[in-house]
Amino acid sequence: MDFGRRVVVLRRWRVAVRFEWRAVIVCAALVAAMVCLAMLALMTGSYQLSPGQVVSALVGGENGLVRDIVVEWRAPRVAAALVFGAALGVSGAILQSMLRNPLADPGIIGFSQGSYTGALIVILVVNGSYVQLIGGALLGAMATAVAVYVLAHRRGVQGFRLIIVGIGVSAMLESLNTWLILKADLEQAMAAAAWGAGSLNVVSWNQVAIGGVCIAVLLLLAAMLSRPMRQMELGDDTAASQGVRISSARLGVVVVGVALTAVVTAASGPIAFISLVAPQIGRRLVRSAGITLAPAALVGALLCLAADYLAQHVAPTPLPVGIITVILGGGYLGYLLFTEARRRL
Repeated sequence: MDFGRRVVVLRRWRVAVRFEWRAVIVCAALVAAMVCLAMLALMTGSYQLSPGQVVSALVGGENGLVRDIVVEWRAPRVAAALVFGAALGVSGAILQSMLRNPLADPGIIGFSQGSYTGALIVILVVNGSYVQLIGGALLGAMATAVAVYVLAHRRGVQGFRLIIVGIGVSAMLESLNTWLILKADLEQAMAAAAWGAGSLNVVSWNQVAIGGVCIAVLLLLAAMLSRPMRQMELGDDTAASQGVRISSARLGVVVVGVALTAVVTAASGPIAFISLVAPQIGRRLVRSAGITLAPAALVGALLCLAADYLAQHVAPTPLPVGIITVILGGGYLGYLLFTEARRRL
């Protein structure tokens, strides 16, 4: 059926992939913006570098101080912002698609706070490694997801009710996290509080590599779930009539969304509002009727990198990236709450 939108179809090995031209152009523009901003972030700092020095260091043409600055100090932070931002964008996209509500965000409905609680227990009690942090954050987020689902279930789960319950659970978990920090040793409490603001200050190549592999696998699973997600946006009955197994598809969406949030939280702490804003901006850029994963991932990566650049180089003093995302996303959340309330009146 022709809806008047130009598309390109790639066929290979009996597999056909359909792209809309506008989405391809938007994604290409977002990638170009990411490359430019990443280059600016690698150049900027107390020791200024030229574009030629940055490129030479990245391809192995520099040694000594320039190489250390670019490859060992600045590049892990830039790579983490891009990878983690993409993960948060996709996490928000699949949850908003499943619940058919623009307010669906892992931070708002408690998943981020639950993963933070799990990771915080690992930090303060076990003093575990990054892999243990991922496990603790994943268990905390999954336990929170189950609790929110059970509390919101009344003759089925409606998206708006789940969000309201999630906000209450998130507030309770935030109080629990504060109590855990107050009970900890002073040194551990200060480190946990700084990490809890959402920061890329201590991210290393090891964390980027481990987190990147986990996120790559989860993004592949999200891509595999994209078709059932599109069909479920039309309603459960319609999706079931088209052969979609609703229960298994919804479980897969929740697990992937929670896992993406947990991996990011374990490395950098809860970075707020990227999951809320990125899918909506991506949808408006491509003018799509529903949530699209690729634009959401690219917008999330660009927003996270831009917020980190503002936190490090524009703010009067260096700040955690989570503070900037809260400032930028809080206004957008207020706008969504206002419009959602008006729509339901």
